[in-house]
Amino acid sequence: MLILSLATIMTLAVLLGSGVWIAFALIGTAWVALAFFSPFAPGPILASDFWGASYGWDLTALPMFIWMGEILFRSGLADNMFRGLSPWLNRMPGRLLHTNIIGSGMFAAVCGSSAATCATVGKMTLPELERRGYDSNMAIGTLASASTLGLLIPPSIVLIVYGVVTEQSISRLFMAGIGPGLMILALFMTYLIVWSLVSGNRKGLTGADESSMPLGQKLRQTLELLPILLLIGGIIVSIYGGLASPTEAAAVGVVLSMLIARWNGNFNVRIFSDSLFAAIRTACMIAFIIAGASFLTSAMGFTQVPMQLARTIGEMGLSPTMLLVALTLLLLVMGCFLDGISLILLVTAIIMPLVSAAGFDLIWFGIYLVIVVEMSQITPPVGFNLFVIQGLTGKDILTITKATLPFFLLMMLSIALMHLFPEIALYLPQSMSR
Repeated sequence: MLILSLATIMTLAVLLGSGVWIAFALIGTAWVALAFFSPFAPGPILASDFWGASYGWDLTALPMFIWMGEILFRSGLADNMFRGLSPWLNRMPGRLLHTNIIGSGMFAAVCGSSAATCATVGKMTLPELERRGYDSNMAIGTLASASTLGLLIPPSIVLIVYGVVTEQSISRLFMAGIGPGLMILALFMTYLIVWSLVSGNRKGLTGADESSMPLGQKLRQTLELLPILLLIGGIIVSIYGGLASPTEAAAVGVVLSMLIARWNGNFNVRIFSDSLFAAIRTACMIAFIIAGASFLTSAMGFTQVPMQLARTIGEMGLSPTMLLVALTLLLLVMGCFLDGISLILLVTAIIMPLVSAAGFDLIWFGIYLVIVVEMSQITPPVGFNLFVIQGLTGKDILTITKATLPFFLLMMLSIALMHLFPEIALYLPQSMSR
């Protein structure tokens, strides 16, 4: 087992380090494992897994939600959200810094891409917050961290991928992401409030009070939030109430996103074609990686590595808490070098037997895994959000990482709370079957 494990790790490391596409790296690793450490021919297994991984109704929700996000990304939605939120947040400690958290969370929920959210919201809020005298590090930290919530709050592309490869209900995964997503949002806002009261206000780093806007104008600007709230709410309620499957909700979401973009005056033939082809490219890339991960999963099954790993760790007598700590540390290290979807597919290919043997609920574990992926988005050296903000601000990676550190620790706290109170993630999906 040791020789096989070392060969698998070395093959994967060499392929990823050489710049090979992730899907090809997964396929190459699986091929080496089957060709040299099992009596089975890799070719027929590869063909069967590629067909099985690409032929599934659940997977059709993936390109639809991606297309919906691409349309809204180009629709000027972020500007509407900033104008709609800012009049109501001026009286809170932290004032307009909360627009980064709430606005990024809302935009990420419909966009599904943390990097796109970070770029779109950041282009508008960062210069505005700097002009009004807000602390630049806090503005960077709130933006980079809250942008990751699109991976968790439905509709989530990452949860669809996890559901497909682990054969879990995507509807229940979507519902499971709501509680932890809102909890992390509340933790971020609470930290911002405490920071403002303790030091931000005293040092003059929270801007000036601009709450003198007439009530009528506030209400008019708030109306600009209505379409996006109806879109998010409609998708969640239709899935939770059993009115639509995730695929059907995604198709309706695409149509509604076109109407919202048209209502904003930012929808034409070019936006339609650009968003469509961007969605096709992203969906094909993810589908190719899923197929490669499926082949690797089969290879690991034929070589018995995951089962032997589960048996070895089981003999160590680790408690579920200690196992979770060890997994979190391992995943954070892996997340420093892999993007989120690749990390999830690699993990599910290797350690799912271990997770099942330890007694973890697979819906709960999916949410936990996505939170760890969120953390990797703000962890160097390949934290995508860090590079996006570096491009927007020109600051060095060390400064940006330091600004996101408190929010990274809050995500760690959210994992601990979810472990102590699993109902945070499981209450809604369990209530769906009542």
